[in-house]
Amino acid sequence: MAVNPLKAAPLLLGAFLTHRIDEGSVTVRITEVEAYRGTEDPGSHAFRGRTARNASLHGPAGTLYVYFTYGMHYCANVVCGDDGRAGGVLLRAGEVVDGIETARARRGGPRSDLDLARGPARLAQALGLDRRFDGADLFAAPLNLELPEAPVMAGDYVTGPRVGLSGPGGSAEYPWRFWLPGEPTVSKYRPAKPRAARKVMG
Repeated sequence: MAVNPLKAAPLLLGAFLTHRIDEGSVTVRITEVEAYRGTEDPGSHAFRGRTARNASLHGPAGTLYVYFTYGMHYCANVVCGDDGRAGGVLLRAGEVVDGIETARARRGGPRSDLDLARGPARLAQALGLDRRFDGADLFAAPLNLELPEAPVMAGDYVTGPRVGLSGPGGSAEYPWRFWLPGEPTVSKYRPAKPRAARKVMG
């Protein structure tokens, strides 16, 4: 069922995402997310239209959009817009509640278990998600998304600007990051740094 990303984002707080494979199962409790509204949103990968890279972001709802970034990391989004209309929620951070040893092995043994899924790239790595899971059904093996029995109420979560976005998409006008206060796994907010202008060689 399709849901506006801004409404879907807080519903994912406290949800459990599990990836079960032969080498071990890992479950992450989601503590931080960001909403992206497709062609209406300058921070979205779909802002300039549909491409081969962002095709999965256009639906159907309840699937994954997984993308590769900075030439080294994968990040995972829950697709939630109407089929054919882009919309998604980036899984920014969470707590590994099952399969810690497997998550540690994938992450290369971070100093603290709180860092296993703190940040979108770490979360995807801890769960073993890469482009093979782009378009995968979140409610079918080997994945399982379990929403909380009772949604987190508006007064029990915090909102703020999205992380790492320059330009209007990362401004205070887009307080589309949602997180559970007091959770040690929530990533630290860092505003985007403007890119240095390239030198033109004459």
